[in-house]
Amino acid sequence: MDSSNQPTGPIRPDLPSPEKQDQNREAMAQEGRKADDHQIEQSQQMRLDMMRSIVTEPLLSKVSKATLGGDPIHKFDVIIALNEFFQSGIERALEWVEKRAHEWGVRSATVSHYVFACLTAQQILDLADEARQLTALNGRGGSVVYRIWEDTDISTTLTRSLTTVKADAAQRAFQARGEGIVWAVLDSGIQGDHPHFKGNQAQFGPFDTLSLMSPIVHLDFTPDGRANKVPLAPDPQGINTPQSDATATMDRFGHGTHVAGIIAGYWETANPDGEKVVGKEMRNEVTNDPIPQRESLRVISGVAPKANLVSLKVIADVTRFDDAKQTAGQGKVSWVLMAIDQVQKWNQNGKRVLVHGVNMSLGYDFDPRWFACGQSPICVEVNRLVRGGVAVVVSAGNGGYSSFIAAMGQAQSRYTDLSITDPGNAELAITVGSTHREMPHTYGVSYFSSRGPTGDGRLKPDLLAPGERIISCAAGLEAKKYSTKDDKGDPVSPVLYCEQSGTSMAAPHVSGAIAAFLSVRREYIGEPEKVKEVFVSTATDLKRDRYFQGTGLVDLMRAIQSV
Repeated sequence: MDSSNQPTGPIRPDLPSPEKQDQNREAMAQEGRKADDHQIEQSQQMRLDMMRSIVTEPLLSKVSKATLGGDPIHKFDVIIALNEFFQSGIERALEWVEKRAHEWGVRSATVSHYVFACLTAQQILDLADEARQLTALNGRGGSVVYRIWEDTDISTTLTRSLTTVKADAAQRAFQARGEGIVWAVLDSGIQGDHPHFKGNQAQFGPFDTLSLMSPIVHLDFTPDGRANKVPLAPDPQGINTPQSDATATMDRFGHGTHVAGIIAGYWETANPDGEKVVGKEMRNEVTNDPIPQRESLRVISGVAPKANLVSLKVIADVTRFDDAKQTAGQGKVSWVLMAIDQVQKWNQNGKRVLVHGVNMSLGYDFDPRWFACGQSPICVEVNRLVRGGVAVVVSAGNGGYSSFIAAMGQAQSRYTDLSITDPGNAELAITVGSTHREMPHTYGVSYFSSRGPTGDGRLKPDLLAPGERIISCAAGLEAKKYSTKDDKGDPVSPVLYCEQSGTSMAAPHVSGAIAAFLSVRREYIGEPEKVKEVFVSTATDLKRDRYFQGTGLVDLMRAIQSV
């Protein structure tokens, strides 16, 4: 057989032309931009959904659609919840509603403090606007209307969150305040000058949660932090004392400081009426713009107020376009891995545990084409850190309710299982989902909280903790949202605290609970797997599906008493 015409090299398909390669690259770039836009839209939608609103979804969307579509007289069956704190009482509130119904020529009925009526889109918006104005003018007792829901068809077929996890009881009964426990916060930094983290309170004396013993220091692993790092001065004795990165105790984004304030710290004012230092947002039903508001606060405590916090910045808090390129609010797996490695070094890989725990209120959707579920580099390193004696608490993710396009081209939304993010998929991590801050038995698992099981069928999340509208420290962008001026144009006093929602807020409740536990049951230091078993076995069952709630709501008091 003549072999002169046989191929001499490896057989491979023909490569596409350069023009085709350019087209492929552009198509891939467009897909990437679409994915980024979708993530931003989901984040914005969650923020809107978690804002307080007088007109609730899905009624608000329908009202907005009717108004924008030029049909403001379109009618909706609604349920109006009257304000139980109305200054003149519920009876007067009912009289007010009946009078308004008569003026509008609307038929209505009442049951307890609910009013049923059929209102036009414009009437609903007018009621909401009036309620906001009265509340702003006279406080929580000023408005008759509290909420407006759609009367839907049916078919035949931490201030307060501290109490929810029983941290207040544990502080009183066992002095479980986290003293002597060091917890690392891998996030966007901790605002070092926030009064929540340093003070002298009569309740338990002086504290400085950000004060650390060498060799532990605050570090910034973002490109901005590395670009601003100050080199150590030469030491004639050859001993270079570790120094904190100045940018590690700056939080221009505001997420890390909020997380840290849930774990530790304390603030109290001598004013018996409190001070208006809490920023909250009310949703404008017409424009969807947030309306900043202020609320008074007298005292607030972290779950483990006297624990020491280490700021390890792995989330960018400022956008840069130079060589230190980064985007505010985003991080890299590599930055997290560097922080984990630093904790391992401080702890001499488990030989001497100086950092007792780590909180990671962060994550990303793992791709099974990259690694098996729970076997990505970040999950592997989390497991190694736990085996080295460090308790690692991770948020489950906020993908529990997703939007997608069905095969018929219709947009749909529904609850989503198998939505745990990395590093929450790590076997040894304590993965935390979210529940209501005051009534977990009633409301169960937060709609946004990611559900299990893991992609390879393991039980996750492990626990639930409060994650809805949690009040904690405000910093950076989160504080700036509430920067307002008085009638004279002078700046109003700065906001010290604000509300945020998500499993990012649930995880630090568990971190604080474990820090408080270890300060009382010190024989469990360096035994994170045993600690996990204690908390998983003593959680309060909310009677929800195991893949939704884990074993239930974290219970610090029961965990301490169980051993």
